[in-house]
Amino acid sequence: MPTNADVTAQAQQHLLGNYRQAPIALARGKGCELWDEDGKRYLDLYAGIAVSTLGHGHPKLTAALTEQVGKLLHTTNLVYNAQAARLAERLASKTGGALPRAFFCNSGTEAIEACVKLARRRAFLAGEPNRTRFVAFKNAFHGRTLGALPLTGTPKYWEGFDCDVERVTHVDYGDLEQVHQAVAAHPKEICAIVVEPVQGEGGVLPAPPGFLAGLRAITREIGALLVLDEVQTGVGRTGRFFAFEADPFIEPDVVALAKGLGGGVPIGAMLVRAELDSVLSPGTHGTTFGGNPLACAAANAILDAIEDEGLLAHVNEMAEHLSQGLSALAARHPKVLAGERGAGLLRGLLMQKGFEARQLLVAARNEGVLLSVASERVLRFTPPLNVPRSILDEAFERLDRAAASLG
Repeated sequence: MPTNADVTAQAQQHLLGNYRQAPIALARGKGCELWDEDGKRYLDLYAGIAVSTLGHGHPKLTAALTEQVGKLLHTTNLVYNAQAARLAERLASKTGGALPRAFFCNSGTEAIEACVKLARRRAFLAGEPNRTRFVAFKNAFHGRTLGALPLTGTPKYWEGFDCDVERVTHVDYGDLEQVHQAVAAHPKEICAIVVEPVQGEGGVLPAPPGFLAGLRAITREIGALLVLDEVQTGVGRTGRFFAFEADPFIEPDVVALAKGLGGGVPIGAMLVRAELDSVLSPGTHGTTFGGNPLACAAANAILDAIEDEGLLAHVNEMAEHLSQGLSALAARHPKVLAGERGAGLLRGLLMQKGFEARQLLVAARNEGVLLSVASERVLRFTPPLNVPRSILDEAFERLDRAAASLG
């Protein structure tokens, strides 16, 4: 059997060095626990960065994938398949019928890419070819392809790629006045406003009350689309199936999903209003693997589990417990920690000035807790939606030791 050192050496010799990877190799998982090749046990509080919705080895997901593998893995989008049709219908139902059409792809970035093309082509078909500009937000993250990258509001990600950033106006997240100013500067050029209901990579920052509703009003006034990036917040992560459901006045035109939708199997989705159905006509957009039977079977199993196991109620209960535990942790280590924030089971632990989140990330990993960073001074918690209270309590004890090791 290989060791962590064996796998690390092999990977460092042959994999492209575009990731900052820890020197561990995960070998197996069960529920919210993981073990590396050396046999060390970890508590999984990042779920592959909000991907492993049901944790690891969930029987419902395992059974669905096993059955589908034995039937049919892949066809093409030149024909229909029952898993994709069923998934599209169920997602439309989750929106109350407001977004009745779905396009399936393979990732969140691809879902955003589809949103970009949809918004620009809609304007083109309406006889407004100059309406190609977007409003997005500083510190936002929407993906790394050349279509999605300009929307990502972090300049370091643009460097060296000559992406189309001049067609995007980035403003401060939560500042409606700046949005009004951006729109006023280009009143006939804005095709869409793209926004996360909770900024994930930007520091786990929930939208201020009324902000999303304000964006909805602005887009209606100027005839642009409101695109909600729910790649990280969707599929129950915030205690509702969609994060935008927290505000009854939000009626998005387009929603992007991915991450937790497949529970670890790659899948993304773009959901759109009925009147946008004809914008991407045959030949204008597509994907080889998107909507394949295996990925859609996984997503249907995720929806089954959310419904059958009452996971939205569980998320809200565990979110309160996680929030209280992190607040208590910050109170015990005020020199290191500055508090917590977030929505549902998407939460951030804030570091005091002089400390970086990566320091606590490494200390937590040494204590057997896996997390991710979200900006320089925020440690991100995105555990599986079915995380038990006992795992969180054990994590608090380990994180207490990790924080103590920093001062």
